[in-house]
Amino acid sequence: MKAGTLSCAFAYLEERSPELAANRVKRIIIKTMKRRTFLQAAAAAPVAWAASLREDLPQYRIVSRYQPVPQPGMPGPYPGVVARAHAAKSIDEQSEKVNAPVVREMISRGMCALTGDSDPRDSWARFFHSADVVGIKVNCSGAPGIMSTPEVVGEIVRNLTAVGVKPDQIWIYERFQNQVASVHYERYVPAGVHIWTAEHDRGSIAGYDPNIYIDVNFFGEDDTRSNLARPVAEHFTKIINVPNMKDHGAAGVTGCLKNIAYGSFSNVARSHSGFKTNTYSFIGTLASVEPLRSRTVLAIMDGLRGVWHGGPFSPSRRFRFYPKQLMFGTDPVAMDRLLLDVIDGKRKREHTTSVWDRSMAHIKAGRDYDQNPNIDRFIREPGHIEYASTLGLGVYNIGKIQVRKVEL
Repeated sequence: MKAGTLSCAFAYLEERSPELAANRVKRIIIKTMKRRTFLQAAAAAPVAWAASLREDLPQYRIVSRYQPVPQPGMPGPYPGVVARAHAAKSIDEQSEKVNAPVVREMISRGMCALTGDSDPRDSWARFFHSADVVGIKVNCSGAPGIMSTPEVVGEIVRNLTAVGVKPDQIWIYERFQNQVASVHYERYVPAGVHIWTAEHDRGSIAGYDPNIYIDVNFFGEDDTRSNLARPVAEHFTKIINVPNMKDHGAAGVTGCLKNIAYGSFSNVARSHSGFKTNTYSFIGTLASVEPLRSRTVLAIMDGLRGVWHGGPFSPSRRFRFYPKQLMFGTDPVAMDRLLLDVIDGKRKREHTTSVWDRSMAHIKAGRDYDQNPNIDRFIREPGHIEYASTLGLGVYNIGKIQVRKVEL
């Protein structure tokens, strides 16, 4: 390729959003350059482009009886828009007691900021009506230390019932029964609300649809399928995604994308082996499967608490912190892009390695990771968020994300 042509390709990438341009430029260059020249050029390319260059991506086969819809829930009606509500009195850092009235106000004002309505009932009515069966995808992997806060989930349920969704049409769902049992959501929601888990016993497949799955062989494992949770296809018409703000030893962070993807499919831990993880492409690919993509219409990220190391778990308070915020949106990529800055910013303030650090010098097997924030188990893949943008799941370019701030 001539130097002028290459320069034009780089300029094209920089002027357009990475999620639209990266793959196009990559295909142009790969077709016209020798491998050595291509790799030399990649070293000089913008970071967004370099992050998207993967020659070893797994081969995915998606099987589903559902077809994409013209306007899928992700990225939904508000691509690139995130409402962020912060309240200093939302949680007490010493006792971790949640201020429920403040949380109610955060959710009311946050939803109005997202939609532009003055009445929160109108905001909720944009997404849900009385005939809907609504799944609420909570995150309980760090419970009881950190989870989708019961007061937040309870307020979501209250708003659903206010627009006519009956309690027996609302399902709080997660994969593992033992994690959910420690949270006691039943104390915060009306009678009739379902609390459902895919695996009462670890490894059970009864809770998954045998006909909706992704088939991929990562490391020569025997079982190469990951199946979708049954209620997503069989019961829900809409889904609300309620992740936490956490770092993750493999994915870099765990937010909207990972919660809805790894939390709705079976057999996903097989994506890690040794120091390598396939979260870079697996998370977004799972999230793109129908009908999960089309039915996930709203995300409310629970950042009252956060975890800056050791996620997705939180066995002690040492690595917990308190952003005291909730984020609202329909675009999981945009929300997770903001989450990256929250988690990596906290890690920098704690003088620990960045989630973007790919040095093998920090990789160490064993339990030292739980106590040392400068040790990693895997080469982290925070690039999974930008990769998801190339699948059409949202806006990654920080310059094109509109943040609507609410301060209480």
